[in-house]
Amino acid sequence: MQLIITDAWLAKSHAIQLSGPKLVLAALLAVLTLILLAAGVYHSIFLKGAREGWPVVGTLLRVVVKDEFAQRDRFMRENLDVMARKLGEMQAKLTQLESLGERVSGLAGVNPVDIKTQPGQGGALVSGRSLSMQELQATLDDLARLTDQRTDLLTVLESRLFEQKVRNMMVPTQAPVTAATVGSAFGWRLDPLTGRSALHTGLDFPAISGTPIVAAAGGVVVTQAFHPEYGNMIEIDHGNDLISRYAHASKVMVTKGDLIKRGQKIAEVGNTGRSTGAHLHFEVLVLGIPQDPQKFLMAGKNLASHQLAKLVAAVPARSSRP
Repeated sequence: MQLIITDAWLAKSHAIQLSGPKLVLAALLAVLTLILLAAGVYHSIFLKGAREGWPVVGTLLRVVVKDEFAQRDRFMRENLDVMARKLGEMQAKLTQLESLGERVSGLAGVNPVDIKTQPGQGGALVSGRSLSMQELQATLDDLARLTDQRTDLLTVLESRLFEQKVRNMMVPTQAPVTAATVGSAFGWRLDPLTGRSALHTGLDFPAISGTPIVAAAGGVVVTQAFHPEYGNMIEIDHGNDLISRYAHASKVMVTKGDLIKRGQKIAEVGNTGRSTGAHLHFEVLVLGIPQDPQKFLMAGKNLASHQLAKLVAAVPARSSRP
């Protein structure tokens, strides 16, 4: 590029030759000059006019600021409305969770009124205005407190249900021989060998030799030995001074010290010891005193029936309409 500068007074002309790098440098200098000039004008005129309250500058500034505030307020309002809708959904889910907690608390034997402190609320909708930031924050704080309360309630319910589950697993309520009827009950009877009146300290389950014998509850094997009267005998400690005894087995699958699960196969029916035929002699001892095992087995059946009835009641009735 070539620039020609002419002086009218001196009648002279000067030619300036600009190559590629010089042209770029000249453009950058021109842009920098314009930026500095604009900054100077803004600082000396616009800011000074805004501080001193010049009419034109003040009006322009108010228009710009008002528009900016309006956009910001509209943006915040839209976000507040979205957050309010999400908050309403969270409150609805919390209400469902509260209802579920009350039903579960009944199963756990916990009175939800002892933990529930939030009063009921309701009424007709008078105004549909949007929530302010302060109202939204207050509602979030209330929701956080309700969440903490429901967490405490469910924690108590979990602990109580876990205790009940462990307690049920550690009580001998499962029949030790499947599909077997009681041949001789607990109590006084005529001894089958002597013919004299004697106390029968357990239940007899007649079965074919080799029929599986399962643990009536979980626990630890404390005795596994041959007894002159009980034959091959197993004793399981269930805790709380509660022991179950299994006698006359033909084959034993556990040893002393084994940890046993409820329903686990521990032996097979036999005819060892003082016995007239293949059967299982089952005893339950509390503090070393024989108890009627039938009470424990019936308690297990009643518990299962009660739980089944609750499950059936919880299933909604189907309509007869197609």
